[in-house]
Amino acid sequence: MKLHELSDNPGAAKKQKRVARGPGSGKGKTAGRGIKGQSSRSGVALGGYEGGQMPLYRRLPKRGFNKPNQKQFAVINLGLIEKFVAAGKLDISGTITEDALVAAGLTKSKHDGIRILAKGVLTSKVTLVVTGASASAIEAVAAAGGSLTVTSAAAAE
Repeated sequence: MKLHELSDNPGAAKKQKRVARGPGSGKGKTAGRGIKGQSSRSGVALGGYEGGQMPLYRRLPKRGFNKPNQKQFAVINLGLIEKFVAAGKLDISGTITEDALVAAGLTKSKHDGIRILAKGVLTSKVTLVVTGASASAIEAVAAAGGSLTVTSAAAAE
């Protein structure tokens, strides 16, 4: 097989209809846009416009609330910590702080703090000091023979 012998499957590539190329093309003059009006012009955004009546997105009530000063935590699972310990990227001889977790590459940044969740299996004896942790994560670390200390989120600011 040579390069010039390659071809697409029949019907796989359909040529685009070229508009505004004269009356013989079937899409000449107004190019299928009709005569005058908003939709015949360029730059039309008719998505939310309903002919002058109140649009649907404004008729429906608002729902929910987004807290403006909400804390954003970086989430790390126990299984990921075990993986990094096994790879030798985390030193478990001393206390593992949030800065050590970021330096090891478990998360890009710690945001307002790091929260440990219990997904995965932890077998190494580790001493962690983080901003937050789930109850099951604290139990899992204790079961592995380590300790997990939770500092308050206010102290991390």
